[in-house]
Amino acid sequence: MTDLTTTVIAAHGGLERYRQYHSAEVRFRSGGALWALKGQSGVLDSSTVRVDLDRQHASHRPFTGPGLHSSFTAERVAVETDDGQVLAERLDPRSSFAGHTLETPWDELHLAYFAGYAMWTYLTSPFTFASPGFTAEELPLAPATEEGEVWRRLKVTFPAEIATHAPEQIFHFDQTGLLRRHDYTAEVLNAGPAAHYVSDYKEFGGIMVPTKRRVYPVGQDGAPIRDIELVTIDIDHVEFS
Repeated sequence: MTDLTTTVIAAHGGLERYRQYHSAEVRFRSGGALWALKGQSGVLDSSTVRVDLDRQHASHRPFTGPGLHSSFTAERVAVETDDGQVLAERLDPRSSFAGHTLETPWDELHLAYFAGYAMWTYLTSPFTFASPGFTAEELPLAPATEEGEVWRRLKVTFPAEIATHAPEQIFHFDQTGLLRRHDYTAEVLNAGPAAHYVSDYKEFGGIMVPTKRRVYPVGQDGAPIRDIELVTIDIDHVEFS
């Protein structure tokens, strides 16, 4: 691992503590312009997601209705009843986004896939950077400052078997080692780069978790367009187990 990778993992709680857990259950509220554009307003207004920490799996509940939940892996996504009945299922879900633009409407399985991989990515970073197949490279210091600080940056390459926004993503960390910004281009949206800011850290089970997330499109000048919130996420509680 790079020195910066070691520093940021320690700042977020450390690998030893993180590896004591196998899952995280998160109560959250989500908003932003993306959901209406995709015809999925309200589904994630208030939800709980459970992610596995030692494999890529996530499940949102309730999902599209009471007694229903999603089930996401990179190879399969489904909507199921709480007693195990499969109501809708899609194998190779990534391929279903071919040709999409930002205005292309989604069905419930598109939403389950996107929300599943996104929340898994957010809730397991930066600890996954130390996992097999991940590579992290510290980038030169940016010439500009944010919020009066110069943030250090890691370019992280994800392994091919992990579903996420894009193979390469950039994570910005403040002087304490905490994540402050996450840059990526979500391939399934085909809508250009985004700047994802995190703040309002709280400790849950010894792990530092940002409880406020705001995602903005990035303009041609490379600056985030702050008057457009694509996605908002506000976390109320996290239970690691």
